[in-house]
Amino acid sequence: FNKSNKCLSLFCGSAETPLIYGDIAPSKSRNAVPCTATGCKWPKSGDYVYIPVYISSSYTSAERNIIIRGLVSFHSSTCIRFVWRTSHVDYLYFYSGTGCWSYLGRQGGLQAVSLRNNGCLYHSTVQHEVSHALGFHHEQVRSDRDSYVQVLPQNIIPGYEHNFEKIQTNNLGTPYDFNSVMHYTKYAFSKNGQPTLLSKANPSLDFGRATSMSANDIARINKLYGCSE
Repeated sequence: FNKSNKCLSLFCGSAETPLIYGDIAPSKSRNAVPCTATGCKWPKSGDYVYIPVYISSSYTSAERNIIIRGLVSFHSSTCIRFVWRTSHVDYLYFYSGTGCWSYLGRQGGLQAVSLRNNGCLYHSTVQHEVSHALGFHHEQVRSDRDSYVQVLPQNIIPGYEHNFEKIQTNNLGTPYDFNSVMHYTKYAFSKNGQPTLLSKANPSLDFGRATSMSANDIARINKLYGCSE
């Protein structure tokens, strides 16, 4: 497996801060068209969506258990079921790469999810990167985000503005959610310690520090994958 992928995270190597910024790898075809809700889903079999996984042996037992706990958390609230990869062609491969990142939606074949053992092994980060692999983008790039957040480009590190570009998303009838595990912090990619994102309704609101999936995160997974209530 080629582990030469460049670091897609601003904070590579920090042991204290979950590395969840700029973390979506380009698709294997290098196609710039964003993954859509209809073209990137994992297949459903009966009532469940079975997704094979393989976890690198380079992780310690404790590190491995953090990843497993993050995966199993989807089982209790959605119809996603992670299973060990045997001879499956399409599967998620978790390894300690250069930062925390994932592809967006199902790619086919070996699909890497990088969770660096120094900086990425947090419950929320596992859920965040797995949610990308399920097809979900960051909350603050939602098509309706301009009604809820203000982007402050003057505070963004030059060259990182693309992380704040709004895209056409299928919001699945769910509201904008500052508590989503997919939301950036208000200081993401700041060049000067000033906010790059502000809540329009409450500029002093702090956000982007979820420790686990919100009710809306769960609802979106269930709607996208047709999970029974």
